[in-house]
Amino acid sequence: MRQLSLKLPKDRGGRRRGARRKRVKKRPGVPHRRRPEHTGAHPVLVTHRALVRPLRSQSVFPTLRGAIAAANRRAPNDFRIVHYSVQGDHVHLIVEARDTRTLSSGLRGFGIRVARNVNRLLFRKGKFWDERWHGRALTTPRAVRHALAYVLGNFRKHEPTDRAAVDPFSPAPHFEHFAELAGAPIRCAPELVPRVLARGGDSPAAVPAETWLLRTGWLRHGRLSLFEKPRSAR
Repeated sequence: MRQLSLKLPKDRGGRRRGARRKRVKKRPGVPHRRRPEHTGAHPVLVTHRALVRPLRSQSVFPTLRGAIAAANRRAPNDFRIVHYSVQGDHVHLIVEARDTRTLSSGLRGFGIRVARNVNRLLFRKGKFWDERWHGRALTTPRAVRHALAYVLGNFRKHEPTDRAAVDPFSPAPHFEHFAELAGAPIRCAPELVPRVLARGGDSPAAVPAETWLLRTGWLRHGRLSLFEKPRSAR
């Protein structure tokens, strides 16, 4: 018996332009590669994107704030959420962790707690987070200052405004280092803090920083302004 040859079109198979898997999302996802080793002296800027909207609402935000407070109570010497910003479909965090393991476990526990509690609140099931969390180590005072401006002023990126105000969906009302004020806005200028009718609104949920970079090092480059607009997180 003689085997017959099978002729294939010349434009099929092999390396060619556009042959890779097509991207289904407009925004590139977080690569599934091993994360770099974490050093406890460096804070980390974290972004976590959700499939649920709106996180920035009177009904959902208290649940997220409760998850932040619970994460900080669990093991404050190992993992801390120092600053945060809740937007419509994503959350920005500045965290401190003792090492790579505690950073990973702390963020994993926070993500599970938020997903479980918000799903229960909204009577929904299924996947909550859109992708893995993205993290970037902040290794210099300037990088920390940029991250603080990005997180505490992130509402200006999504809700552009020229007037002085602080974001009630972040710890900004309790932030002590605005250049125009002598202390926290909630005490010195409460008129700048929009009223959020949510239980525990007078509490920041976050905890004080322990690393030198996030506590005092970033002040080498000047305090933040109430009118400062965030730069790109990159």
